[in-house]
Amino acid sequence: LFSPQTCFSDQKKTSNLEAYVKWFNRLCYLVATEICMPAKKKQRAQVIEFFIDVARECFNIGNFNSLMAIISGMNMSPVSRLKKTWSKVKTAKFFILEHQMDPTGNFYNYRTALRGAAHRSLTAHSNREKIVIPFFSLLIKDIYFLNEGCANRLPNGHVNFEKFLELAKQVGEFITWKQVECPFEQDPNIIHYLHTAPIFTEDGLYLASYESESPENQTEKDRWKSLRSTILGKT
Repeated sequence: LFSPQTCFSDQKKTSNLEAYVKWFNRLCYLVATEICMPAKKKQRAQVIEFFIDVARECFNIGNFNSLMAIISGMNMSPVSRLKKTWSKVKTAKFFILEHQMDPTGNFYNYRTALRGAAHRSLTAHSNREKIVIPFFSLLIKDIYFLNEGCANRLPNGHVNFEKFLELAKQVGEFITWKQVECPFEQDPNIIHYLHTAPIFTEDGLYLASYESESPENQTEKDRWKSLRSTILGKT
């Protein structure tokens, strides 16, 4: 049915998209791992507060993709269940950021913030103000539904110019944002850490979470017991 060449060319076409998704997932799991790893509650709370500050800086410079990955990492169940840890965190800033990325109303708050960042980029005097990195998965979803959900031709046979103008606008904006030169100096140590730091699997995160703050119900107790058996070889 499929020749190896066809499969390879299809994979090649989407490799950049897959790299974006892979990076988003890695950042999400990296955040969750760094929060679940420390043995002491105070240290875990400090890591959460650090990532809240990083997320806020992402919002301020217009990096919505990393912002969403960090928030997603902090909202993963193994992290969100750490109630004793969260009780030590100043959560006001986190709730503001979470509100900005709330999916309600088809991500209305995020889309408003994105329009603001896009407008700032148009009138910017410095490269720092030109940065716009959209929440990539949502951008792809929007373009996909616009392309698949709207006919290329109108019922009268004419070309659906409205569809193609909107597609051109969205892709064109992204190309413009992509061409902005990064104004920040690259730190080799940070880049090395981001690419090579070990990250836990979902099971590993749950195990670390249960080891930090004991299970609260029978379902969690059973899962903890199972994870200790499979990952640590303990009964």
